[in-house]
Amino acid sequence: MGKALVALAVVALVAAYLRGVAGRLDRLHVRIEAARDALDAQLVRRTSAAIDLAHAGILDPATSVLLAEEAYGAQTAGERDRPRAESELTGALNAALPDEVTVEVLNSSARGQELLNGLAVACGRVVLARRFYNDAVRTTQVIRRRRLVRWLRLAGTAPFPESFEMDDHPPRSLGLAA
Repeated sequence: MGKALVALAVVALVAAYLRGVAGRLDRLHVRIEAARDALDAQLVRRTSAAIDLAHAGILDPATSVLLAEEAYGAQTAGERDRPRAESELTGALNAALPDEVTVEVLNSSARGQELLNGLAVACGRVVLARRFYNDAVRTTQVIRRRRLVRWLRLAGTAPFPESFEMDDHPPRSLGLAA
């Protein structure tokens, strides 16, 4: 009777542990979905700010065309091509705002100042949103790589999370720390 009780207690403890791990994985997957939604929203906001800047008529025509083209490319990119398209938009933003002198000239008008402030905020938020998303992905990947989690399929049918790798360094001329 005593051995059966000990065995039952051990089984109950193991079951509670496994339930806890499965619950944590579920919460992490929900966190990843929320972080991905937030990242998507910030990428859309940055793209919108870049399009507004390109169409404002305050940049030279060639820069406006380049910036608009990359912004529309990021806006219409499929899920698979999105990191590359967003990186190309980052490159276009860095090319459009190469130095502080350019930013000063653009800031001389109220419209330019408004557009650059919106772009700076959007770029900063993209950096933070991507960092939060990739941190959640990394945490989940660590747990999902555990042998016991894989053997017992505690992650269920959720796909293995992938990080979102892109160049998100905002133009230095905007004064944001990268």
